[in-house]
Amino acid sequence: MYNSKITGLGYYVPDHVVTNEDLSKIIETTDEWIQERTGIQERRHIIRGEDTTTSMGVKAAKIALERSGVANTDIDFVVFATLSPDYYFPGPGVAVQKELGLRTVGALDVRNQCSGFVYAVSVADQYIKTGMYKNILVIGSEVQSIGLDMTTRGRGVSVIFGDGAGAAVLSRSEDNSTGILSTHLHSEGQHAEELIVKAPGMGGRWVTDILNEEDKENDESYLPYMNGQFVFKNAVVRFAEVIQEGLEANNLQVSDIDMLIPHQANLRISQFIQHKFKLNDDQVFNNIQKYGNTTAASIPIALTEAWEQGKIKSGDTVVLAAFGSGFTWGSVVMKW
Repeated sequence: MYNSKITGLGYYVPDHVVTNEDLSKIIETTDEWIQERTGIQERRHIIRGEDTTTSMGVKAAKIALERSGVANTDIDFVVFATLSPDYYFPGPGVAVQKELGLRTVGALDVRNQCSGFVYAVSVADQYIKTGMYKNILVIGSEVQSIGLDMTTRGRGVSVIFGDGAGAAVLSRSEDNSTGILSTHLHSEGQHAEELIVKAPGMGGRWVTDILNEEDKENDESYLPYMNGQFVFKNAVVRFAEVIQEGLEANNLQVSDIDMLIPHQANLRISQFIQHKFKLNDDQVFNNIQKYGNTTAASIPIALTEAWEQGKIKSGDTVVLAAFGSGFTWGSVVMKW
């Protein structure tokens, strides 16, 4: 059995910065209101025509590939996590294969929203561990700004989310003492509609129905809905459980964590988990203040920034953890 390890990381965010003050000019909100509830100070939004989910993923991937030293021709598989693909279908994985000039390798699209990157890493890890593939490109990328209700009606959701992309190259290793030690995935579908975009979809709201309806302007089925308090209460429980599960699976203690990279959903959630596990500020990395919640891109962006800043070193125990729509949640434990 082989092991997989991250050999390259990269991220890309649009140049266009949207501050809380900017939002207060179009939405009934304030910088204080947003920071108090989310910890977010600003986020990035694409400029239409300049970036897409695929193009940002490609830009992040190019950086990760260069840092990994793995040639495009040596990539065996692509896993692309997103909730905001360029098209309803096909998914962006095949577009990456084209844009990077990869061989006709497989391309898998993962639709697990905020947990997407953790799920994608878990899939890639298993393919490498079994010997099927040697080098896998994993991407998380999101363009959410064009799908948000940028009015006071949608402020509970729209102030939270941002655009961006992160990527990692996972490569085969025969050293089982380093790399990804374990991954842990869960779901609880009974709460699916607590964080949801209903349309367009085939479950009662067909595209033809939407096109034929007269009152399109008041149709909220295509806008994101979130039961914020319910999501928060479940998130803090599941985050703690899946982190503990990962530690126990590897006979580790909380004190062994050198760096926890939580999904950047809400700074208050991260702070709650940090306090619960009694971790110091050097053991947890957050950047939601700058980028907002970039969903499947949030962990690879944060992981890349933490590594670039020298906060992750060889031999460190690194834990990734995510919770989001579905509900889905998961964790990754690795030795850097």
